[in-house]
Amino acid sequence: MTSHASGTFDIDAWEAAEPYAEHDGAALTRVRVRKTFHGDLVGTSTAELITVETAAGPAAYVGIETVAGILHGREGAFVLQHSAGSEDGTPATQWLRWLIVPTSGTGELAGIRGRGQITVEADGGHRWSLEYSLD
Repeated sequence: MTSHASGTFDIDAWEAAEPYAEHDGAALTRVRVRKTFHGDLVGTSTAELITVETAAGPAAYVGIETVAGILHGREGAFVLQHSAGSEDGTPATQWLRWLIVPTSGTGELAGIRGRGQITVEADGGHRWSLEYSLD
C-alpha cells in the first residue's frame, strides 16, 4: 500500500566549500546541508550535495541525504538520493526530486521505498511531499 506524506522543512545550515572545479563558466561546489522536517515527518537530516552553478544562477545538484525521525508515527531513518536542477536558473523551471534509497530504512522504517519532491515557495520556504510504501 502506498502512503502519502507532506510538510515543510527549515534549512538550519548551508555550508558551502569553495568551488573545486570550474569549466567554461560552470562551477562545481560541495555543500553540507542540515534540515529540520515538520509535518507528517518530524525529524532532522544531513545532506551532502554537489552543486553546479552557471552565469544564469544555480543550475543543478545531486546529493545524498540521511533523514532520522518519525514518519506517520514510525521511528527510524532512511537515505534520500537527490536530483535537481533548473533550465534557466529560475524557480519556474526547476525540478527537485528524491528517491528513497532501497534497503536504507532502519528501525520502524526498515523496508521503506518511494519517491518525492521539494517545492520552493515564493517566500523562499520549502515544502516536501513523499509517496512511500513499507515492506
